[in-house]
Amino acid sequence: MSLIEYKGFGGIPLSADMLGDENDPTVLLIPEVGQGRAAWREVADALVLSGRRVVNLDLRDGGDLAPHIEDMRAVLAQMGSRPVVVTAGRGGWIATRALALDGTLLAAGLVIVDMPADEDAVANGVAAQLALPTLVVRGGFSPAQSSAVGDIFNEALPIGQIADINESDLELASDRKEALLGQLLEFLERRQPREAVEFKAGSDPRTLRDAMGCFATGITIVTALDAAGTPVGLTANSFTSVSLDPPLLLVCIANTAGTAPTLREAAHFGVNVLQIGQQPTSNRFAARGEDRFANQPWAPGQTGVPLLGSSLVSFECQHESLHEAGDHFILVGRVVRAQFEPHRDPLLYFRGKYRRLHFA
Repeated sequence: MSLIEYKGFGGIPLSADMLGDENDPTVLLIPEVGQGRAAWREVADALVLSGRRVVNLDLRDGGDLAPHIEDMRAVLAQMGSRPVVVTAGRGGWIATRALALDGTLLAAGLVIVDMPADEDAVANGVAAQLALPTLVVRGGFSPAQSSAVGDIFNEALPIGQIADINESDLELASDRKEALLGQLLEFLERRQPREAVEFKAGSDPRTLRDAMGCFATGITIVTALDAAGTPVGLTANSFTSVSLDPPLLLVCIANTAGTAPTLREAAHFGVNVLQIGQQPTSNRFAARGEDRFANQPWAPGQTGVPLLGSSLVSFECQHESLHEAGDHFILVGRVVRAQFEPHRDPLLYFRGKYRRLHFA
């Protein structure tokens, strides 16, 4: 087990226990508001034994739901794959709201354990907006909570099912935990199978994105000058060499990127391959609304394009060709100059996270 820290809404640090093999399917545990992650510890240990990667999260202090909802969305955005989210008590209130609109992009499923009746969610149609496979468990921790979730909320779930853990079925107090685990594992095996996940044409595009994310890449920042001579740039990891004779490389740029129009028209552009110390630079050039070159060392290259200081490699390229490719375009450049420092370690990206290169 290791302790990790996520950034919540407003940069608030949120601690979590990370348990299990990172290659196993992930489960995110959300406790009752006011409780810590210790409440889920026994369940977390059992899920690891069943072949799951578990993130057991602490919530921030305070009972106001709004920051908790934004915290949860922020944590899910930082995870390398879509987990099944498992909640307790009012943690279910947080999860249903956080996942109501675009939950399928953030999570693979939702389990709500002993959530109090949520009339506000019903009145505002929150449950009806949930497109995620959802399991509602009643009586998971206490017999007094066996009917806590209002039936009207359950009926509003478009892809939901209900599991009741009845007191009459339990001989020992420990049987309740075993019954809860049984319900969790049955749901996980159906919604998050441990065998290979498959993408087919027409499937959820996030599944394809997860598959693509299994290809480890370096990270680059593509730069150019706009028509006014102002430097522009963006982070991109879809980069590869194409040819040595002639010397060609390519990058793939999203059509929606703010710098896309400039890169389409630029006669020259730069590709800066980042080293391990440039993770903050990668984040800056990936964020919207920031002055990306502020406090960033750079100098014009031979062709005038901005080249970032301390990069592992900087390529200066002449525009060779451009090819439309779905929601991206492929920009092919002819390398006119390259400078590199081979003793630095590259900044890597794999399964949605930054990685380091480990030499055997």
